[in-house]
Amino acid sequence: MSRASREQQDRAIRQKALVVHPVLPAEENGRDPLAKLDEAVGLAAAIDLDVTSALLVRVNEPKPGTLLGSGKVNEIGRVVAETSAGLVVIDHALSPVQQRNLERAWKAKVIDRTGLILEIFGERAHTREGSLQVELAALSYQRSRLVRSWTHLERQRGGFGFLGGPGESQIEMDRRLIGERIVKLKRELEQVRRTRGLHRSARKKVPNPVLALVGYTNAGKSTLFNRLSGADVRAEDLLFATLDPTMRGITLPSGRRIILSDTVGFISDLPTHLVAAFRATLEEVEQADLILHVRDIAHPDSEAQKADVLEVLSGMGIEAESDGRVIQVLNKIDKLPPEEHDRLISRTHRPEILPVSALTGEGIRRLLELVDRRLMNSREIVDLRVDLSDGSALAWLYRMGEVIDRQDEDGVAVMRVGMDSGTRARFETAYPYRPN
Repeated sequence: MSRASREQQDRAIRQKALVVHPVLPAEENGRDPLAKLDEAVGLAAAIDLDVTSALLVRVNEPKPGTLLGSGKVNEIGRVVAETSAGLVVIDHALSPVQQRNLERAWKAKVIDRTGLILEIFGERAHTREGSLQVELAALSYQRSRLVRSWTHLERQRGGFGFLGGPGESQIEMDRRLIGERIVKLKRELEQVRRTRGLHRSARKKVPNPVLALVGYTNAGKSTLFNRLSGADVRAEDLLFATLDPTMRGITLPSGRRIILSDTVGFISDLPTHLVAAFRATLEEVEQADLILHVRDIAHPDSEAQKADVLEVLSGMGIEAESDGRVIQVLNKIDKLPPEEHDRLISRTHRPEILPVSALTGEGIRRLLELVDRRLMNSREIVDLRVDLSDGSALAWLYRMGEVIDRQDEDGVAVMRVGMDSGTRARFETAYPYRPN
């Protein structure tokens, strides 16, 4: 067999994958294990892995060396051999020791949930910001494993080389080199954040409100984005189809122009360092005038997905249940049975909850009208007197509000500022100034 043929065969073997979702005691009363397994298979499919088998494995007592008990390790080993899988995806966090022990036992490459998500991110990030964020997250993950991931960007798959087969050349890095690269990436990301801040400031000078889309991955955000904006952002039935932030200007029924922002999808059990790496992307959400929480209402785990998104938003200081900026968009109602569809439409009377189908367009006009009304009703004109020496307060008002007029006299800036009630409350909490 020629070398080229052997390499082609090796690639085919590596693309065969076995997906395993361990069910730990803590999960017994949580999300549906079958839904979690389906999600893990979807993650594998997102990078074209050929999933030969998917298993639920109950783990009564996690083992420090392998996570799974010896009986389950042997059982899975037989499945690996029978299916010729070159890769086993464990839908759970693995320590470096557990990963190495399982690879030896199964004679196959093993990656955990974090490694798989990072591999997807490595393939999907195309902007400079997205690439920097992914590389930072990958290095933070790999630091304890001492694998040179960031030099694997030239690999034919894209990604970070976590899917390479056993015996593939992997050069260990010195911790100092990884640390230096992480410091450099953080500096570059900070510059990206400053640039994004300048862009936000420029938008404030010709103020267009920002409407941000958030939601669980594959909830239909990009399809809704395309429906609202007429854009052609990648929208597929894939987890993490959108990774890089996308913004477009749209016109509301009143004729008012706003900026629509699509963001990376959230997912359960996302490692903290990965969430932190995407802070710059999520800053658009923090600063948004309105937030559309897009939910896949037809998904069997829709409520659990909602809880995951609310947890991430809460970590950003946004309490969705009480923050007046958040509107729940119940998407994919076209996938509901007719009786359930009609019942949902007839029973949804709360103004912060709106059922739609981004695919068919049902409910989209009502959504735009609701956004229009909320933006009109929330804006206030506030007259303020701010000491010129208080640069922080002045900068805050220019950054977060719409400065309509300003006259400086006797060391005081006499200002007229447009802002919504939430922004006004945050300003009054942070600074002692009150309206004239």
